[in-house]
This record gives sequence, structure tokens and C-alpha cells, in this order.
Amino acid sequence: MRDKEQLHNLFFTLITDRNQCKQPLLKTIESALKGGVKTVQLREKGLPTRELYSLACELRKITSDFKANFIVNDRVDIALAVEADGVHLGWQSLPFPVVRGLVGSERLVGVSTHNRQEALQAQSSGADYITFGPVFDTPSKAGLLKPTGVEEIQRLKKEIHIPTVALGGINERNVEEVLDGGADGIAVISSIMQADDPEGAARRLFNKRPKIRLAGSGL
Repeated sequence: MRDKEQLHNLFFTLITDRNQCKQPLLKTIESALKGGVKTVQLREKGLPTRELYSLACELRKITSDFKANFIVNDRVDIALAVEADGVHLGWQSLPFPVVRGLVGSERLVGVSTHNRQEALQAQSSGADYITFGPVFDTPSKAGLLKPTGVEEIQRLKKEIHIPTVALGGINERNVEEVLDGGADGIAVISSIMQADDPEGAARRLFNKRPKIRLAGSGL
């Protein structure tokens, strides 16, 4: 079964986006890990399979050095090939039962959710955790999804008992509001990827950790 450390490390997740980086991607990620990021989710749309595999190999090594989770978005084959800690699924991914059968019970399987119905379905399917959002306006979802607001997390946590990782427009100015609202952790892209100082940006978010509590982690 997934261990407590894996679940706890979800409290501070960086989702990659090479197109937003001001510095080289690997340097940005390593800096973010130095600043306190505990989970890296590889999400590089449009990257050819061989390049994605090569990048995943590099990130598996870096995250292992920092004792951080490494999760691959959607690509079960890549996750298995590099012995990632888990896979993250979206609405176009393989069905959850198929993925669980492929990766087994030792690896994390997370699901992207955007409303109560999707969250409840993910929980009932056996997801280890969900991401939920976008909480605030975010360029990556502009015109696609309406922000949920922090209040929706508060309502959701009355029914969702697996770790809920909030994402979408989260930065150092609003992160405390999100955590106070009941989120078990945060996932960020632009607030670190676009930073001139990724390590410093990560550290400022990480320093909010006293307010972070991960459901079921016992921590």
C-alpha cells in the first residue's frame, strides 16, 4: 500500500510546464525542490514520447535525491518505465480501474477533479488523492473552467476523505486562505515556473506548511 510519506509529500506539488520557465526546466525544478517542493508532477503536453521518457528519467533521479514524489501525468507507460511514484489522471486518461490494474497498489493514482460530482466519483473509484480547482483565475484554464473559490473546498471536505490538493492561481498571497479553507495541500505551476528565483518562490510557499495537514497522513 502507499505509505504515509508519499501521501504527506503531496502537500506541496509542482506541476511542470516547460513553456512557462524563465530558466531551464531541470534547473527550475531542482531549485524548487531545494525550496521545499515535495512532489513533482510531470505534465508536458506535446512532447514526443522519447523526449518525455528522457525527461522523466532525469526527474526521477532528481526527485529521488530530494526524497520527493515523482508523478507522471496520464502516461502510465512512462511512469512504469522510470519507476515513478504514481500517475495522475485527467478526463481523457485511461479508465481508473485499468490504470490501477497496471500500476498496482504500491503506486499513487490521483485524479483531476473540478466539481463535487467528479470528486465523489474519484473517491468511490479508489483514488489515493484528488486535485481540485481551479480555485482562482489561472491562465492555464482561462475561458475553460470557472474558478471554484475557497468556499467550495470547505463544502467538499465534508464528503471527501482522501487528500484534496487545491490548484489554480495559488500563490503566496492567497495560499493561507486556501489552506484555512480545508485543502490538504497545494499544487502550483506559474508561481514557481515563472519566478526569477524558483527556490525562493518555493520556500515562501513552503513556509506556510504549519497550516498544512494531509488527510489520513497522521501528520
